[in-house]
Amino acid sequence: MDLNLRNAVIHNVTGNSQDQLEHTIVDAIQSGEEKMLPGLGVLFEVLWQHSEENDKKEMLETLEQSLKQ
Repeated sequence: MDLNLRNAVIHNVTGNSQDQLEHTIVDAIQSGEEKMLPGLGVLFEVLWQHSEENDKKEMLETLEQSLKQ
């Protein structure tokens, strides 16, 4: 069986409202399950691909600050 995770995740959230997308993200984070991480990765990939350069810079700054120890 050829499972394309990216396509499956995108198919499952296509047409979702902002509230539904937020629920999906929050639920995945709160569950703490490792199996949810690839789906969040796909959502981040979509976000990254459709973001302007200044938005990408802001995301990188937020990540950098969040990961400082």
